[in-house]
Amino acid sequence: MKKQIKKAVLAYSGGLDTSVIIHWLKENYGCKVIAYTVDVGQGKNLKPLKKKALNSGVDKIIIEDLRKEFAYNYVLPALQANAVYENKYLLATALSRPLIAEKLVSLALREKADTIVHGCTGKGNDQVRFEVTIAKLSPGLQILAPLREWEMKSREDEIAYAKKHKIPLEIKKKNPYSIDRNLWGVSIECGQLEDPWVEPPVDAYQMTVAPEKAPGKPLYIEIDFQAGVPVKINGKKLPLVELIEKLNTLGGKHGIGRIDLVENRLVGIKSREIYECPAAMILTLAHRELEMLVLDRELLHYKELLSCRYGELIYYGLWHSPLREAIASFVKTTQKEITGKVRLKLYKGLCQVVGRKSPYSLYHHSLATYTKEDIFNHSSAEGFIELWGLPLKAKAMLEAEKRVVKSKKKR
Repeated sequence: MKKQIKKAVLAYSGGLDTSVIIHWLKENYGCKVIAYTVDVGQGKNLKPLKKKALNSGVDKIIIEDLRKEFAYNYVLPALQANAVYENKYLLATALSRPLIAEKLVSLALREKADTIVHGCTGKGNDQVRFEVTIAKLSPGLQILAPLREWEMKSREDEIAYAKKHKIPLEIKKKNPYSIDRNLWGVSIECGQLEDPWVEPPVDAYQMTVAPEKAPGKPLYIEIDFQAGVPVKINGKKLPLVELIEKLNTLGGKHGIGRIDLVENRLVGIKSREIYECPAAMILTLAHRELEMLVLDRELLHYKELLSCRYGELIYYGLWHSPLREAIASFVKTTQKEITGKVRLKLYKGLCQVVGRKSPYSLYHHSLATYTKEDIFNHSSAEGFIELWGLPLKAKAMLEAEKRVVKSKKKR
C-alpha cells in the first residue's frame, strides 16, 4: 500500500539521487519536502547546496556543521574501544550514520513531518543503519527509500528524468566511483574496484599519496593522550576536530591509511571496498600501544575481545543497542589512566610506533632488564611453572595410569 505523506524530511547530499528524489516526491506524493544536509568533515563547502536544493523544488533546506559532535560523541568512543570491522575497516561511514539519523528524527519531530526519506540503495549497509536508528528513536515515523521502489534502474535513467523535469544537475566527467567522506575517513567503491583481482587505480584515492611517491625522509610525530583523549601533536594542544584534520594531512602526505578490503555486508553479500583513513589509523595504533603500556594483562585481553564486537555493532547499525551502550560504559572505565605520549614514524605508507611513555606505565625496567639491575626473583619461576602446569601434569598422570591398566588387561 502506498504511503500517505504530507511532509517529508530528506537526507540531502546534493548528488544525483537526492536531487531527483525531491521532484519524484513532489510528483508522486504531492508533499512538502525539507532537505537536511550535515557537515561531518566532507572537506567541501556545503553552502552552494542551499541554492541547488531550492532550485530543485524543496520547501526548505537546513545545513548543520556537526563535526565537533561527530568527533567527540561518535569517533572518540570508537577510538577508545579500538573499534574495527573484520580486522581492517575503521568504520568512518558507519560511525556517521547514527548521528545523521538522530538529527533527521529531531528535525522531523520539530517540523511535524510524518516521513523521513533517504537515498540509500537496496543492497547497501546505510539503509539499515538509518532505518534501525530512526525506528529506535521514533517508531511512529514513516521511512521511505525511493531507490528501492521507483521505476528508474540506473544512473542514466535518473539523468534522463532530471533533464525531462529540468532538475539542475552538475554533470561533469563521469566519476565511476561511489565516494563517501567524513572526518574519520573515506569509503570508495564501484568502477574497476568491483573486480577484487584488479589493483585500485590511482584516481580512486582521494586523500593519500601512493606510498612509493611519498617523501623519502620519514616523519616523526608525538601524540599526547589525556584519559584516552588525544590532545596534542608534537606538543601543540589542538581541539579534537583540528587534531584529526592535521593527522589526515600529515598521514596522507606519507601514504598512511590505505585499506583494500573484501568485506561481508549486512545484507549477506561480499563487497570490495577501499578506504583511506590516515588519522584513524595513526590514532588507533597510538591508542592501542598506550593501552598495552598501561592496562594489566587480563583487562587488556578482555577489552580486545569486546573491541571486535563493538566494531561489529557499529557496522551493523546498532549504535543504540543495549549491548553497544553497555560495552561503551565498560570502555569508558578503562580510559581513566590512558594518559601519556606516543612517538610514531611515518614513512612511505608505514605507520610504526617507536616510543611510548606514561605516568601510569606498568612497565618496570628493573623487572624487565637482563642487566645487573634486574630485581626479578628467578628462583620463583620454578614453583610458578609447577603450579601453572599442574592441570596438564595431572591429566598426563591419569592417562598414563589408564594405559597401564589397559596393558594389564591384555595380558
